[in-house]
Amino acid sequence: MIKLEQVSKTFDAASGRVHAVKDVSLEIQDKEIFGIIGFSGAGKSTLVRCMNLLERPTAGRVWIDEVELTGLNEKELRGIRRKIGMIFQHFNLMRSRTVFQNIEFPLKKSGLGREERKGKILSLLELVGLSDKRDAYPSQLSGGQKQRVAIARALANDPKVLLCDEATSALDPQTTQSILKLLKKVNEDLGITIVIITHEMAVVKDICDRVAVMEDGVVVESGRTVDVFCHPKEAITRDFIETASNIRKIHELIEEKHELTEIRPGDRMLLLTYSGDNAGEPLISHLSGAFGIRANIIYGNIDFLKGKPLGKLVVTLSGEKEAMKKAMDYIHSLEIGVEVIKE
Repeated sequence: MIKLEQVSKTFDAASGRVHAVKDVSLEIQDKEIFGIIGFSGAGKSTLVRCMNLLERPTAGRVWIDEVELTGLNEKELRGIRRKIGMIFQHFNLMRSRTVFQNIEFPLKKSGLGREERKGKILSLLELVGLSDKRDAYPSQLSGGQKQRVAIARALANDPKVLLCDEATSALDPQTTQSILKLLKKVNEDLGITIVIITHEMAVVKDICDRVAVMEDGVVVESGRTVDVFCHPKEAITRDFIETASNIRKIHELIEEKHELTEIRPGDRMLLLTYSGDNAGEPLISHLSGAFGIRANIIYGNIDFLKGKPLGKLVVTLSGEKEAMKKAMDYIHSLEIGVEVIKE
């Protein structure tokens, strides 16, 4: 549905040229939810604005639904953009217009009659759960309700693609979950391809089928969300995952030489990552029974990615050298991710 080919975007600033996006190539499939994650300044918001040419790339090409946007003039672009909805961090609602009028605005040139527009708006209000707020003004709404109005407005022209630029960043955690649930419903019920820009790994793990990680204008890693979570290749990806699971605290305790992380010569401290089918393996009891290994659990956490369990466990293992070798071989045979964090 979306294809980027060697897209770059450069800005001229007082301090010199800023290379916001550098040679990015991506393919986003029809009807999937795709996440783009990165810290502030990574270039992710610029990249998503290059997808609908709100920012025209300095170099590279962009296709949406097999149409090359970078080859179109402004008039042709305006027609294509009607099929590309977009929602923003701060909602961008018109304060002097009601909820109904905000949703109606993009339909003004749709060719629909007044009653047809009204019927469509009412159905969108029902979809986003705001049927009772049609005559309210934005100032009378909560942040979550404003974002629901923005989503309804973005859906008014029946888009094939919905771009979400930090759509939950201004919301509290509970409201964020309700908005993510709504976006998932929009994706499933309407078959709309959704791209989510975020700096929160928790958002990605809750909703995205695949994810790309950006750093300094470059996509450094991409793939299925569960694969990226289970087997991160880049340091920045590990940083994001650790912030989502609080596993970083273990590394801090090791640096502080906390007594909880003290081990004897020959012992090992491991970070084990379980996913999918192996998440239910009775590993600790088996290590003790089969190999005579003493295992002490330091930290444990279980998450769910798209309905699949993902577990992280920090354990210290003690035992005879040969038994430890056999135990490590056994762990690897289960296709459990293993990282030795102290030995």
